[in-house]
Amino acid sequence: DRIYGGAYQGAGLAYYTFGDRKEIGNPVAFYLLQGARITRFTSYLSLNYEWNFGFSVGWKPYDYGKNNYNKVIGSSTNAYINTNFYLNWRLFRHLDLMTGVTLSHFSNGNTRIPNAGLNTVDLKIGLVYNMNRKEDLLGKSLFKPFVPKFPRHISYDLVLFGSWRRKGVIFGDKQVASPEAYTVFGFNFNPMYNIGYKFRIGLSLDGVYDGSANVFTEDYIVGTTQEFYKPPLHQQLALGISGRAEYVMPYFTIGIGVGGNVLHGKGDLKAFYQILALKIAVIRSSFVHVGYSIHDFSTPNFLMLGVGYRFNNKYPKVIQR
Repeated sequence: DRIYGGAYQGAGLAYYTFGDRKEIGNPVAFYLLQGARITRFTSYLSLNYEWNFGFSVGWKPYDYGKNNYNKVIGSSTNAYINTNFYLNWRLFRHLDLMTGVTLSHFSNGNTRIPNAGLNTVDLKIGLVYNMNRKEDLLGKSLFKPFVPKFPRHISYDLVLFGSWRRKGVIFGDKQVASPEAYTVFGFNFNPMYNIGYKFRIGLSLDGVYDGSANVFTEDYIVGTTQEFYKPPLHQQLALGISGRAEYVMPYFTIGIGVGGNVLHGKGDLKAFYQILALKIAVIRSSFVHVGYSIHDFSTPNFLMLGVGYRFNNKYPKVIQR
């Protein structure tokens, strides 16, 4: 509680409606969640955050013959990312009032097209009944949590990832949807300076093979089957450097990255890219990696599904005395 602000974890279920069930659908989201207190104003009022990460089903995807007005969502299952910032008002021992703002993002990570994504920004108000909440006895207990001084150090994360993606191939002044799904493989090597229990900053060496990079077609006629061509291998490989920052919590770490490819073939891989990643701890130094890459802060690149290991991990274990 002293280090992470009363962090909590769990799983959730949400139902969304956008007022257009026939064209967009009313999706249901299943997600993991984590939240904590940012600051406490009084014993009855605090500023909190909560993030949700999972998947959503029940969309009405784009279909050329049956649903061609929906140019936003191309798949019936999509990733779900949600962030909440809210004031938590403690009304009674078991009952809280929440008021704040929530930001949501739905996307399939370019595994299907179209994939414009759907974003919402909403005001939030709700009541929370805490069925098993006990009074805070920390101040009355003889047992005080011993928080070791944090040893600042440099750790090294190695991540291997893979995924698949669809691609809109530029022909003339428009994009033509390729029917093929292309594979993506890559790695990240992150030397990170651990500032304290909750923050890391550093750099990352990012290597990627993108099977869709620089794919082209020599002709396009509406209503006919097109042939799409792959360039030589070196035009689908890239090596980049990005700046990274991570917010560390129990079990989960959220990271962001901004960088650019310094070695690349040409064209599509001459990119200024951004990364959002979630690392889920498995054992002390290994983790599952779920990430999403975009470029120019707007255009989807690909998912980054993989595993990682942290070398020189010197995070202390918190015990009670």
